Amino acid sequence: MTFEAMNSKRIFLKQASAAALITASAHPMLTWALPQEPAVSLPGEQSMVLRSFRFIDLESPVEYFNTWLTPVPHFFVRNHMYEPIETQDDWSLTIGGEVDKPFSLSLRELSRLEIHSVVNTLECAGNGRGLYRPQVPGIQWGKGAVGTARFSGPRLRDVLQRAGVKSTGKHVMFRGLDEVPGKVPPFIRSIPIEKALDVDTLIATHMNGSPLSKHHGAPARALVPGWIGAASCKWLTEIKVLNTEFVGNFMSPGYRFPNQPVKPGEAVKPEDTHPLTALTVKSVIAGPGDGASLKAGRLAIHGAAWAGEADIAKVEISADGGTTWSSAKLGREQAHYAWRLWSFDWKPPKSGEYTLQSRATDSQGRTQPAVAGWNPSGYLYNAIDEVKVRVL
Repeated sequence: MTFEAMNSKRIFLKQASAAALITASAHPMLTWALPQEPAVSLPGEQSMVLRSFRFIDLESPVEYFNTWLTPVPHFFVRNHMYEPIETQDDWSLTIGGEVDKPFSLSLRELSRLEIHSVVNTLECAGNGRGLYRPQVPGIQWGKGAVGTARFSGPRLRDVLQRAGVKSTGKHVMFRGLDEVPGKVPPFIRSIPIEKALDVDTLIATHMNGSPLSKHHGAPARALVPGWIGAASCKWLTEIKVLNTEFVGNFMSPGYRFPNQPVKPGEAVKPEDTHPLTALTVKSVIAGPGDGASLKAGRLAIHGAAWAGEADIAKVEISADGGTTWSSAKLGREQAHYAWRLWSFDWKPPKSGEYTLQSRATDSQGRTQPAVAGWNPSGYLYNAIDEVKVRVL
């Protein structure tokens, strides 16, 4: 594509965004005003919280964490740049770098490869960033930049084996078709070759049984199960095997975590950090909602818990500020990289105000902390979840 064509497309996207903004001001489902958390109605999305309009970042209200598989219209959307406007007919995937036989695939050729499915909980590394104190810059996600879906597509390792990875190949880079605004670096990330060759790492083309929607990376995206969402590059167009970790803005300083605990507000040098990989252990109360008024009697508390590459071992509930904890019942549906739904029957001893808390423990022995480890980028928030309710 020529520079003139690319520039025209960016202008078109900006004009489209401006037009949509005008529509937003006139459409009640698209109107927002801080500090409220407004719902947004976009094609293919339903009642989502709008976190950023410029590149479209949509958060799922936690009330939707009531099904094991998140319906696509309720699945969060994270974009770093403008979504591409190429048609699927123009799409191809190139495989190169430290390989013996570089090649490219059309969508039709990719669809002929053996299909594998993985149920995976996908979570933005910045989920919960808005809950950190002191606050940090970036999209101020609440609790809903996470969802679980069945992703399907060819195994990445099958494609890499066809190319013949050389002994010098240590990392695998993904590049998407995001429309880069101005001088912003392209969104490129890499993962270690071991994770790339894992049987569950995919080039996903389907989500919950249907072709990927545009918001979720159509026609193909990487799916790196159990890892932060940024590892699963959307609108995938290039896979390159490297002899070292990719050097670029979204690998450093972006998406890195301090090697040691830091004090709130303390700066951290890039050399004192490491790339984010797997998710940590976490639970969220989906109901009752924060601030709810409830009738006395036996009440149901429910939610979801996940732990990246680990499994959820238990979820515990407290209604007395963490003095006592009781085990919740885990849902029957489960998969290695997927969240577990949970529920707890609670009978308040009397009317009044209560703080309900949930904490999860995983198969690696990790338990949600009372306070999440603060970091300058607001990543991996996983403090014990809580909601305040009033029993009438």
